[in-house]
Amino acid sequence: MSDQKKALVVEDNDFVRMQICMFLAAEGYETVEAIDGKSALAKINDDIDIAIVDVRMEPMNGFEFVRMIRNDEVQTPVVLVTGDENSDLLSEASKLNITAILKKPIQKERLIKTVSRTLGMERS
Repeated sequence: MSDQKKALVVEDNDFVRMQICMFLAAEGYETVEAIDGKSALAKINDDIDIAIVDVRMEPMNGFEFVRMIRNDEVQTPVVLVTGDENSDLLSEASKLNITAILKKPIQKERLIKTVSRTLGMERS
């Protein structure tokens, strides 16, 4: 990938965050890590092509993070990751223009396919 894409990975679980970053790096993506929504706010900028965000985090969860960036007119595509089975999740996600929701445990193939499709880099 000559034009390296950059992903912001926002996840409070160290193992899960490391795993997502490894999956992305293996496919040529550059990653920026944040441990919660609050620290992610300082890292989101025009260089970030996509954000992969956990829903449940403290002190600022994934939905609060997305609301904040959308209020600031940041239209970076967001993929949520969650272990929740909550039906309200889809409704809330659609209001915030969330690109996709991936269930934990994260499967590498689904993650890469979702990110590639979102960034218009679908591989056959």
